Amino acid sequence: MDALMQFVFSGLTVGAVYALVALGFTIIYNASDVVNFAQGEFVMLGGMITVFAFDAGLPLPLAALLAIVATAAIGIALNKFAIEPARGAPVVSLIIITIGASILIRGATQVLFDKQLHRLPAFSGDDPIHLLGATLLPQSLWVIGGAFAIFIALWLFFTRTLLGKAVLATANNRLAAQLVGINTGFVMTLSFALSAAIGALAGVLVTPITLVSYDVGVGLALKGFAAAMLGGMGNPKGALVGGLLLGLFEALTAGYISSQYKEAVAFVVILAVLFVMPQGLFGQKTTERV
Repeated sequence: MDALMQFVFSGLTVGAVYALVALGFTIIYNASDVVNFAQGEFVMLGGMITVFAFDAGLPLPLAALLAIVATAAIGIALNKFAIEPARGAPVVSLIIITIGASILIRGATQVLFDKQLHRLPAFSGDDPIHLLGATLLPQSLWVIGGAFAIFIALWLFFTRTLLGKAVLATANNRLAAQLVGINTGFVMTLSFALSAAIGALAGVLVTPITLVSYDVGVGLALKGFAAAMLGGMGNPKGALVGGLLLGLFEALTAGYISSQYKEAVAFVVILAVLFVMPQGLFGQKTTERV
């Protein structure tokens, strides 16, 4: 029982990171129908910029804020210089553009910073918390709490604010949104900025636990995409649940089967969703009249 709880705590921690990445996928997908495979690089940038700003002498909160703002600016640049000029192109072309942006960001980070692994100090110390026969790092609570806080903030944003409803309107019908006076260009810019900021926040929260380097974004993008598909692409609640479930699947697979199969879990989830329930756990079945 103690081992099971340890696996559950570990799974929830890493699953919360996947959930934050999946939420970033969801925001951009809702606004533009684009699957942004550079989302993992936003997480990496959040961690790397925070590490180097902190090492340069900035207080940790200020370094984290700088990383989030800088990453949001990079997200805006990705939209302005890569996605918007290709508006109207086939979806596959847009996906390839985001993959290319991911490679560019990764290469630039390697040149500007380095190839080494880096770590941040834990926000609340490293003394483990003993709970139900297992141990939990205080930083894990920051990660899990951050995922739930971002989910609640996004839910309030989309359901309680005019700007959030404008994003949903743009996602539903871009032309109709323009006809009623919604600035869809601004909505797209906002969506990429929010997505990048959430990814950077995930990087800040998880770096004290998992370390960060220039190449961690690829795996995170894959896991976040799998989580978003599992929960239902475009559904924030699905992104949260899908991320937590994927983290639990990985932890239980590593604990009870073999850690060698841990990285295969995301691929299995993607294939299972595609074959069994393409709409995901919380996605809605849609029909198109032709």
